[in-house]
Amino acid sequence: MLSGGVAVYATNRPADRAVAVDRPPASTTSTAPTTTTTFRDPRRGNGQPVTFAFGGDVHFEGALRAKLAADPATILAPIAPVLSSADLAMVNLESAITEANTPLVKEWTFRTPANALDALRAAGVDVATEANNHGIDFGPQGLADSLAARAAKQYPVIGIGANATEAYAPYRAEVKGQRIAIFGATDVMGEENVASWTATDTQGGLASTKYDAQTRMVAAIQAVRPEVDTVVVFLHWGIERQDCPSPRQQELAQALTDAGADIVVGSHAHHLQGGGRFNTSFVDYGLGNFVFFNETGEYGRTGVLVVTATGRDIDSYQWTPARITSGVATPVPPGPDADAELAHWNELRACTGLAP
Repeated sequence: MLSGGVAVYATNRPADRAVAVDRPPASTTSTAPTTTTTFRDPRRGNGQPVTFAFGGDVHFEGALRAKLAADPATILAPIAPVLSSADLAMVNLESAITEANTPLVKEWTFRTPANALDALRAAGVDVATEANNHGIDFGPQGLADSLAARAAKQYPVIGIGANATEAYAPYRAEVKGQRIAIFGATDVMGEENVASWTATDTQGGLASTKYDAQTRMVAAIQAVRPEVDTVVVFLHWGIERQDCPSPRQQELAQALTDAGADIVVGSHAHHLQGGGRFNTSFVDYGLGNFVFFNETGEYGRTGVLVVTATGRDIDSYQWTPARITSGVATPVPPGPDADAELAHWNELRACTGLAP
Protein backbone atom coordinates (compact mmCIF):
# COMPACT_ATOMS: atom_id res chain seq x y z
CA MET A 1 0.00 0.00 0.00
CA LEU A 2 0.99 3.62 -0.23
CA SER A 3 1.48 5.81 2.77
CA GLY A 4 2.17 9.50 2.36
CA GLY A 5 3.46 8.97 -1.16
CA VAL A 6 5.92 6.33 0.07
CA ALA A 7 5.56 2.69 -0.90
CA VAL A 8 5.26 0.57 2.26
CA TYR A 9 4.74 -3.18 2.06
CA ALA A 10 4.69 -6.16 4.40
CA THR A 11 6.58 -9.34 3.57
CA ASN A 12 6.25 -13.06 4.18
CA ARG A 13 9.74 -13.54 5.54
CA PRO A 14 10.49 -15.98 8.37
CA ALA A 15 10.80 -14.44 11.80
CA ASP A 16 14.59 -14.49 11.78
CA ARG A 17 14.63 -12.47 8.54
CA ALA A 18 11.66 -10.24 9.24
CA VAL A 19 11.39 -6.92 7.48
CA ALA A 20 9.35 -4.45 9.49
CA VAL A 21 7.58 -1.68 7.66
CA ASP A 22 7.22 1.76 9.18
CA ARG A 23 4.08 2.09 11.29
CA PRO A 24 2.77 4.68 13.78
CA PRO A 25 3.56 3.74 17.37
CA ALA A 26 0.96 1.66 19.19
CA SER A 27 -1.27 3.41 21.71
CA THR A 28 -0.34 3.21 25.37
CA THR A 29 -2.32 3.32 28.59
CA SER A 30 0.41 5.18 30.44
CA THR A 31 -0.78 8.47 31.91
CA ALA A 32 2.67 10.06 31.86
CA PRO A 33 4.50 10.88 28.64
CA THR A 34 7.61 8.80 28.03
CA THR A 35 10.49 10.07 25.93
CA THR A 36 12.94 7.56 24.49
CA THR A 37 16.00 8.78 22.66
CA THR A 38 17.75 6.26 20.43
CA PHE A 39 21.15 7.34 19.21
CA ARG A 40 21.67 6.92 15.47
CA ASP A 41 25.09 7.53 14.02
CA PRO A 42 24.88 9.74 10.88
CA ARG A 43 26.76 7.12 8.90
CA ARG A 44 26.06 3.81 10.64
CA GLY A 45 22.51 4.21 11.89
CA ASN A 46 22.00 1.87 14.82
CA GLY A 47 25.19 -0.03 14.00
CA GLN A 48 23.55 -3.23 12.68
CA PRO A 49 24.79 -4.59 9.32
CA VAL A 50 22.19 -5.39 6.65
CA THR A 51 22.81 -7.67 3.66
CA PHE A 52 21.30 -6.89 0.26
CA ALA A 53 21.14 -9.43 -2.58
CA PHE A 54 20.66 -8.25 -6.17
CA GLY A 55 19.83 -10.20 -9.31
CA GLY A 56 19.49 -8.85 -12.83
CA ASP A 57 16.82 -9.09 -15.54
CA VAL A 58 13.88 -11.43 -14.98
CA HIS A 59 11.12 -12.41 -17.35
CA PHE A 60 9.06 -15.54 -17.95
CA GLU A 61 9.00 -15.83 -21.73
CA GLY A 62 9.54 -18.90 -23.90
CA ALA A 63 9.65 -22.21 -22.04
CA LEU A 64 9.68 -20.31 -18.74
CA ARG A 65 6.00 -19.39 -19.24
CA ALA A 66 4.86 -23.01 -18.98
CA LYS A 67 7.13 -23.64 -16.00
CA LEU A 68 5.70 -20.62 -14.23
CA ALA A 69 2.15 -21.79 -14.86
CA ALA A 70 2.95 -25.29 -13.60
CA ASP A 71 4.62 -24.32 -10.32
CA PRO A 72 5.44 -20.71 -9.44
CA ALA A 73 6.55 -21.76 -5.96
CA THR A 74 9.59 -23.69 -7.17
CA ILE A 75 10.54 -22.26 -10.56
CA LEU A 76 13.39 -20.23 -9.01
CA ALA A 77 14.45 -23.00 -6.63
CA PRO A 78 18.06 -23.24 -7.94
CA ILE A 79 18.88 -19.67 -6.91
CA ALA A 80 16.40 -19.21 -4.05
CA PRO A 81 18.82 -20.19 -1.23
CA VAL A 82 21.25 -17.45 -2.27
CA LEU A 83 18.52 -14.82 -2.48
CA SER A 84 16.74 -15.75 0.72
CA SER A 85 19.94 -15.82 2.76
CA ALA A 86 20.12 -12.01 2.51
CA ASP A 87 18.11 -9.59 4.65
CA LEU A 88 16.66 -7.92 1.53
CA ALA A 89 16.70 -9.30 -2.02
CA MET A 90 15.78 -7.47 -5.24
CA VAL A 91 15.56 -8.09 -9.00
CA ASN A 92 14.43 -6.29 -12.15
CA LEU A 93 11.14 -7.65 -13.52
CA GLU A 94 11.62 -6.96 -17.22
CA SER A 95 8.02 -7.42 -18.21
CA ALA A 96 4.54 -5.98 -18.10
CA ILE A 97 2.30 -7.90 -15.68
CA THR A 98 -0.65 -8.58 -17.96
CA GLU A 99 -2.22 -11.49 -19.83
CA ALA A 100 -4.25 -9.68 -22.46
CA ASN A 101 -4.05 -6.43 -24.43
CA THR A 102 -2.23 -5.53 -27.61
CA PRO A 103 1.54 -5.09 -27.56
CA LEU A 104 3.16 -1.92 -28.78
CA VAL A 105 4.96 -2.09 -32.11
CA LYS A 106 8.55 -2.88 -31.14
CA GLU A 107 11.08 -5.65 -31.74
CA TRP A 108 10.64 -7.38 -28.39
CA THR A 109 7.64 -7.25 -26.05
CA PHE A 110 7.52 -9.12 -22.74
CA ARG A 111 4.60 -9.88 -20.47
CA THR A 112 3.90 -12.22 -17.59
CA PRO A 113 0.90 -13.29 -15.52
CA ALA A 114 0.54 -12.04 -11.96
CA ASN A 115 1.78 -15.32 -10.50
CA ALA A 116 5.28 -14.14 -11.43
CA LEU A 117 5.06 -12.18 -8.19
CA ASP A 118 4.28 -15.41 -6.33
CA ALA A 119 7.41 -16.93 -7.86
CA LEU A 120 9.57 -14.02 -6.74
CA ARG A 121 8.14 -14.08 -3.23
CA ALA A 122 8.65 -17.84 -2.93
CA ALA A 123 12.31 -17.42 -3.93
CA GLY A 124 12.95 -14.85 -1.21
CA VAL A 125 12.85 -11.75 -3.42
CA ASP A 126 11.48 -8.90 -1.31
CA VAL A 127 11.05 -6.19 -3.92
CA ALA A 128 11.17 -5.88 -7.72
CA THR A 129 11.49 -2.89 -10.00
CA GLU A 130 9.45 -2.66 -13.18
CA ALA A 131 11.10 0.56 -14.33
CA ASN A 132 12.66 -0.68 -17.56
CA ASN A 133 12.23 -0.62 -21.32
CA HIS A 134 9.59 -3.39 -21.21
CA GLY A 135 7.49 -2.16 -18.29
CA ILE A 136 4.81 -0.65 -20.57
CA ASP A 137 5.17 -2.97 -23.58
CA PHE A 138 1.40 -3.46 -23.51
CA GLY A 139 0.40 0.16 -23.28
CA PRO A 140 -1.73 2.00 -20.71
CA GLN A 141 -3.98 -1.00 -20.06
CA GLY A 142 -0.95 -3.19 -19.49
CA LEU A 143 0.30 -0.63 -16.97
CA ALA A 144 -3.11 -0.64 -15.28
CA ASP A 145 -2.95 -4.44 -15.08
CA SER A 146 0.55 -4.28 -13.56
CA LEU A 147 -0.65 -1.86 -10.89
CA ALA A 148 -3.69 -4.05 -10.20
CA ALA A 149 -1.48 -7.13 -9.85
CA ARG A 150 0.79 -5.28 -7.43
CA ALA A 151 -2.21 -4.37 -5.29
CA ALA A 152 -3.85 -7.78 -5.47
CA LYS A 153 -0.68 -9.67 -4.57
CA GLN A 154 0.41 -7.07 -1.99
CA TYR A 155 3.88 -7.37 -3.43
CA PRO A 156 6.29 -4.44 -3.71
CA VAL A 157 6.84 -3.54 -7.36
CA ILE A 158 8.53 -0.16 -7.53
CA GLY A 159 9.42 2.27 -10.29
CA ILE A 160 5.88 2.31 -11.73
CA GLY A 161 2.76 4.13 -10.70
CA ALA A 162 -0.52 5.78 -11.60
CA ASN A 163 1.35 9.08 -11.35
CA ALA A 164 4.82 10.38 -10.53
CA THR A 165 4.21 10.37 -6.78
CA GLU A 166 3.70 6.60 -6.88
CA ALA A 167 6.37 5.84 -9.48
CA TYR A 168 9.15 7.72 -7.69
CA ALA A 169 8.18 6.47 -4.23
CA PRO A 170 10.74 4.15 -2.65
CA TYR A 171 10.13 0.84 -0.98
CA ARG A 172 10.76 1.54 2.68
CA ALA A 173 11.43 -1.04 5.36
CA GLU A 174 13.11 -1.45 8.70
CA VAL A 175 15.59 -4.31 8.97
CA LYS A 176 17.34 -5.01 12.28
CA GLY A 177 16.29 -1.51 13.27
CA GLN A 178 18.00 0.02 10.23
CA ARG A 179 15.78 2.19 8.01
CA ILE A 180 16.04 1.31 4.33
CA ALA A 181 14.76 3.09 1.19
CA ILE A 182 14.99 1.44 -2.24
CA PHE A 183 14.21 3.22 -5.52
CA GLY A 184 13.69 1.84 -9.02
CA ALA A 185 14.15 3.92 -12.18
CA THR A 186 15.04 3.56 -15.86
CA ASP A 187 17.37 5.49 -18.12
CA VAL A 188 16.39 3.50 -21.22
CA MET A 189 12.95 3.07 -22.78
CA GLY A 190 13.40 4.07 -26.42
CA GLU A 191 13.37 7.72 -27.43
CA GLU A 192 9.96 7.29 -29.03
CA ASN A 193 8.49 6.23 -25.66
CA VAL A 194 10.03 8.78 -23.30
CA ALA A 195 7.08 11.18 -23.30
CA SER A 196 4.35 8.55 -23.06
CA TRP A 197 6.09 6.18 -20.62
CA THR A 198 7.52 8.62 -18.07
CA ALA A 199 5.28 9.13 -15.05
CA THR A 200 4.17 12.71 -14.43
CA ASP A 201 1.79 14.41 -12.03
CA THR A 202 -1.08 13.64 -14.43
CA GLN A 203 0.14 10.50 -16.25
CA GLY A 204 0.87 6.98 -15.11
CA GLY A 205 4.18 5.45 -16.08
CA LEU A 206 7.72 4.74 -14.99
CA ALA A 207 10.22 6.48 -12.76
CA SER A 208 12.92 7.76 -15.10
CA THR A 209 16.27 9.47 -15.11
CA LYS A 210 15.93 10.66 -18.71
CA TYR A 211 16.29 14.38 -19.33
CA ASP A 212 14.28 16.49 -16.85
CA ALA A 213 13.14 13.36 -15.00
CA GLN A 214 16.62 13.03 -13.52
CA THR A 215 15.90 16.13 -11.46
CA ARG A 216 12.84 14.45 -9.96
CA MET A 217 14.80 11.29 -9.17
CA VAL A 218 17.55 13.29 -7.49
CA ALA A 219 14.96 15.24 -5.50
CA ALA A 220 13.29 12.00 -4.36
CA ILE A 221 16.60 10.69 -3.03
CA GLN A 222 17.42 13.96 -1.32
CA ALA A 223 13.98 14.08 0.31
CA VAL A 224 14.24 10.62 1.88
CA ARG A 225 17.95 10.79 2.77
CA PRO A 226 17.52 12.43 6.22
CA GLU A 227 14.84 9.89 7.19
CA VAL A 228 16.69 6.63 6.51
CA ASP A 229 20.01 4.95 7.14
CA THR A 230 20.64 3.29 3.75
CA VAL A 231 19.48 4.40 0.29
CA VAL A 232 19.55 1.98 -2.65
CA VAL A 233 18.83 2.80 -6.31
CA PHE A 234 18.25 0.03 -8.88
CA LEU A 235 18.58 1.42 -12.41
CA HIS A 236 17.87 0.12 -15.89
CA TRP A 237 20.76 1.70 -17.77
CA GLY A 238 23.64 1.29 -20.19
CA ILE A 239 24.11 -0.09 -23.69
CA GLU A 240 23.15 -3.62 -24.68
CA ARG A 241 25.88 -6.22 -25.22
CA GLN A 242 28.61 -4.01 -23.73
CA ASP A 243 30.96 -5.18 -20.97
CA CYS A 244 31.95 -1.67 -19.88
CA PRO A 245 29.75 1.14 -18.56
CA SER A 246 28.88 4.03 -20.82
CA PRO A 247 29.79 7.62 -19.94
CA ARG A 248 26.10 8.15 -19.21
CA GLN A 249 26.12 5.38 -16.61
CA GLN A 250 29.15 6.91 -14.93
CA GLU A 251 27.50 10.33 -15.01
CA LEU A 252 24.36 8.92 -13.36
CA ALA A 253 26.37 7.08 -10.71
CA GLN A 254 27.96 10.41 -9.78
CA ALA A 255 24.66 12.30 -9.72
CA LEU A 256 22.78 9.72 -7.66
CA THR A 257 25.52 9.15 -5.10
CA ASP A 258 25.94 12.92 -4.81
CA ALA A 259 22.20 13.06 -4.04
CA GLY A 260 22.66 10.56 -1.21
CA ALA A 261 22.46 7.04 -2.65
CA ASP A 262 24.69 4.53 -0.88
CA ILE A 263 24.22 1.58 -3.26
CA VAL A 264 23.55 2.01 -6.99
CA VAL A 265 23.10 -1.15 -9.05
CA GLY A 266 21.42 -1.98 -12.32
CA SER A 267 21.00 -4.00 -15.48
CA HIS A 268 19.96 -3.79 -19.15
CA ALA A 269 23.11 -4.67 -21.13
CA HIS A 270 22.36 -8.45 -21.01
CA HIS A 271 26.08 -8.75 -20.23
CA LEU A 272 27.75 -8.45 -16.87
CA GLN A 273 29.50 -5.16 -16.17
CA GLY A 274 31.83 -4.33 -13.32
CA GLY A 275 31.09 -3.38 -9.74
CA GLY A 276 33.08 -1.84 -6.91
CA ARG A 277 33.51 1.06 -4.56
CA PHE A 278 32.64 4.55 -5.74
CA ASN A 279 33.98 6.98 -3.13
CA THR A 280 32.04 5.93 -0.01
CA SER A 281 29.23 4.24 -2.00
CA PHE A 282 28.99 0.99 -3.95
CA VAL A 283 28.12 0.82 -7.67
CA ASP A 284 27.49 -2.14 -9.96
CA TYR A 285 26.96 -1.19 -13.60
CA GLY A 286 25.51 -4.43 -14.91
CA LEU A 287 24.00 -7.49 -13.25
CA GLY A 288 23.20 -9.21 -16.55
CA ASN A 289 20.29 -11.55 -17.19
CA PHE A 290 18.94 -13.61 -14.31
CA VAL A 291 15.78 -15.49 -15.33
CA PHE A 292 15.75 -15.27 -19.10
CA PHE A 293 15.00 -17.25 -22.24
CA ASN A 294 18.39 -16.55 -23.84
CA GLU A 295 21.22 -18.27 -22.00
CA THR A 296 23.85 -18.58 -24.72
CA GLY A 297 27.36 -17.22 -24.20
CA GLU A 298 27.50 -13.96 -22.29
CA TYR A 299 23.70 -13.85 -22.10
CA GLY A 300 23.82 -16.80 -19.71
CA ARG A 301 26.60 -15.51 -17.47
CA THR A 302 25.03 -14.23 -14.27
CA GLY A 303 25.18 -14.27 -10.49
CA VAL A 304 23.95 -12.72 -7.26
CA LEU A 305 25.60 -9.59 -5.88
CA VAL A 306 25.52 -9.44 -2.08
CA VAL A 307 26.38 -6.11 -0.45
CA THR A 308 26.61 -5.71 3.31
CA ALA A 309 26.06 -2.18 4.60
CA THR A 310 25.88 -0.68 8.05
CA GLY A 311 23.92 2.46 7.41
CA ARG A 312 25.91 4.38 4.80
CA ASP A 313 29.10 2.38 5.28
CA ILE A 314 29.73 -0.41 2.76
CA ASP A 315 31.21 -3.17 4.91
CA SER A 316 31.77 -5.78 2.21
CA TYR A 317 30.48 -7.21 -1.05
CA GLN A 318 30.72 -10.53 -2.83
CA TRP A 319 29.72 -12.04 -6.16
CA THR A 320 28.16 -15.51 -6.28
CA PRO A 321 28.67 -16.66 -9.87
CA ALA A 322 25.90 -18.50 -11.67
CA ARG A 323 24.90 -19.62 -15.15
CA ILE A 324 21.40 -19.50 -16.56
CA THR A 325 20.31 -23.12 -16.96
CA SER A 326 16.87 -23.94 -18.36
CA GLY A 327 16.08 -20.25 -18.06
CA VAL A 328 16.98 -19.81 -14.37
CA ALA A 329 20.16 -18.55 -12.69
CA THR A 330 21.88 -21.55 -11.14
CA PRO A 331 24.96 -21.16 -8.91
CA VAL A 332 28.24 -22.51 -10.27
CA PRO A 333 29.45 -25.20 -7.84
CA PRO A 334 32.62 -24.37 -5.90
CA GLY A 335 35.74 -25.31 -7.82
CA PRO A 336 37.79 -24.19 -10.83
CA ASP A 337 34.75 -23.10 -12.87
CA ALA A 338 33.44 -20.89 -10.06
CA ASP A 339 36.93 -19.47 -9.50
CA ALA A 340 37.18 -18.58 -13.19
CA GLU A 341 33.76 -16.90 -13.18
CA LEU A 342 34.66 -14.88 -10.10
CA ALA A 343 37.97 -13.84 -11.67
CA HIS A 344 36.10 -12.71 -14.80
CA TRP A 345 33.71 -10.63 -12.69
CA ASN A 346 36.61 -8.91 -10.94
CA GLU A 347 38.34 -8.26 -14.28
CA LEU A 348 35.27 -6.36 -15.50
CA ARG A 349 36.08 -3.65 -12.94
CA ALA A 350 39.12 -2.54 -14.95
CA CYS A 351 37.11 -0.28 -17.30
CA THR A 352 34.74 1.14 -14.68
CA GLY A 353 36.85 3.56 -12.65
CA LEU A 354 35.61 1.75 -9.53
CA ALA A 355 37.86 0.60 -6.70
CA PRO A 356 37.96 -2.97 -5.29
